[in-house]
Amino acid sequence: MSERIDDPSAVADRAVTEDTLGFADSPAVWLEAAFTRVAHTDMQTLPFYRAAIPVKTCGFTLFEQQWVGCLLTPWTLSLLVLPGPDQVWSRRTAGERLALQLPCGNVTFIASEIADASGQNHQYLSCSLMSPIDPHMSAQQALTLAEQSARMALSLPVVDANAPRNLSRRALFLRGNA
Repeated sequence: MSERIDDPSAVADRAVTEDTLGFADSPAVWLEAAFTRVAHTDMQTLPFYRAAIPVKTCGFTLFEQQWVGCLLTPWTLSLLVLPGPDQVWSRRTAGERLALQLPCGNVTFIASEIADASGQNHQYLSCSLMSPIDPHMSAQQALTLAEQSARMALSLPVVDANAPRNLSRRALFLRGNA
């Protein structure tokens, strides 16, 4: 059932599937449209909704054949993972936790789902980075944070080559222990 699609709504006429099909191209535009619908229909009356903050995707790129990037909404900033080209994910229970090793370290994601314009649900993995959005943060600050977070998630950690290799507390107080 390895089917390559550009828009998951293209499979809306199928019976509800147990699988989530991959995106041939970046899901950024699709995500923005889906979360804009949610913002306008379900979220805007909630007290933590920040109308000045846009729905915006940042930095979606393929990493190990999965789309990874950040999603900024008026209520949250999240790191997302969606299936990439020719990928088929088995359905997970919404709320199920899954730890993934990214270049930045281990990150715990939650299986989530969102409906497309036709009502078909599609799964993705989500890690909340800020929820709710800081009320003192401007739209530009929130967007900058989302862009930097997307870059940091896939950045290799920088390690000080001169740092002691033995990181026990005792080693920190001993001389010449490298």
